[in-house]
Amino acid sequence: MNRMEPISESLIIKEIKETIGFITLNNPRKYNALCATLLKQLIAALDEFKASNIPVVVIRAPESVKVWSAGHDISELPKTHRDPLGYENPLEIALRAIEEYPGPVIAMVHGSVWGGACDFVITCDMIIGDPSCSFAITPVKIGIPYNASGIMHFINRVGMNIAKEMFFTAQPVDAFRAEQIGILNHLVPTESLEAFTLDFAKTIAAQSSLSIAVIKEQFRILAESHPITPYAFEKIQSLRRKVYDSRDYEEGITAFLEKRKPEFKGE
Repeated sequence: MNRMEPISESLIIKEIKETIGFITLNNPRKYNALCATLLKQLIAALDEFKASNIPVVVIRAPESVKVWSAGHDISELPKTHRDPLGYENPLEIALRAIEEYPGPVIAMVHGSVWGGACDFVITCDMIIGDPSCSFAITPVKIGIPYNASGIMHFINRVGMNIAKEMFFTAQPVDAFRAEQIGILNHLVPTESLEAFTLDFAKTIAAQSSLSIAVIKEQFRILAESHPITPYAFEKIQSLRRKVYDSRDYEEGITAFLEKRKPEFKGE
């Protein structure tokens, strides 16, 4: 049974294929940038799938796009003097919704993934991509002080060395290296991507959903079980505040919106 539910003015499309929930990012004018409206609609879709006991969810972009998502909508970030990635930021809420969904959330990736969308995809339980996919985490290009939870997402998936390389260089990791370093669970031909992902999801859906939900929650708890002292937490917040209160942060946001190269001065 297939059901599709496009909503007027919706920036996502919800669909159920053979008991598997699909969420398609649907904002091509902005290269599927993760604006607050899109993220709120995606969270609502996850809530609806949860209420309907959908065992597995696949998040994707429209077929044949070149950009899976351009990342966080930079125009919505505060210009200065406020944490751009605070706990109540819509992207952070969406990431927690993915982590807390009681079944696996799979990212099906065709095209390039940038910035906050890279964190979004990395946070999904599994990633299946084709040769067109690439992944770049780019806060240093804009002067954004990325948050600790986001950095941990990368450390948990690819390890400290690769996470540092991705953050410090801001360069895209192509599909073949992404498979080698553990970003991708599977790299499949473009023409097989959707069918492979659906079959993969159906294999999971055939198992005990209660068992999977409990095991997924254990993975989440164990992945987050890194002790940190109050002093260390306060130091992290102080370090990040130093950046988002800086001239460089303001310059990075302004330059992006003006479509020019930023002139960072380290102050």
